[in-house]
Amino acid sequence: MSIRRHFPDLPPVWAAGFFAVQIGLGWALPLIRFGDWAWPLGWLLLGAGLALAGWSSVWFWRKKTTIEPHETPGTLIVEGPFRLNRNPIYTAMAICLVGTGLLVGALSAVLLVALFPPVITRRFIRAEELALRAAFGPEAERYMARTRRW
Repeated sequence: MSIRRHFPDLPPVWAAGFFAVQIGLGWALPLIRFGDWAWPLGWLLLGAGLALAGWSSVWFWRKKTTIEPHETPGTLIVEGPFRLNRNPIYTAMAICLVGTGLLVGALSAVLLVALFPPVITRRFIRAEELALRAAFGPEAERYMARTRRW
């Protein structure tokens, strides 16, 4: 229900929008076209990003807490990929976008990915961190102090 309430302001929609812009940039303003080496590397990064997103998503299910960014968290997840990174699904999306930029075959499509972390941080991560602090207090503070955001 809440996904419908917040649609289209959801991280996967933002990632899809970035992908659409990558395609446009690759066609209209490629800057530099990549050679054949970019295709397998692009697929490798896309696969790695999807695997990381899947692995991270499993932890939400295992901990029985919401994956929805606009909802109140029920559990502070600090295991699995969350040991190394507070936002592995967003990191996975960025890795996927690097991969798709390579698949598009244009430097402009890859460079665009540099804008993704600041946009996602402003749109989602800051509010999520406030929600974690409100819900888990000092435990969240300790987790955030020892684990990088991206």
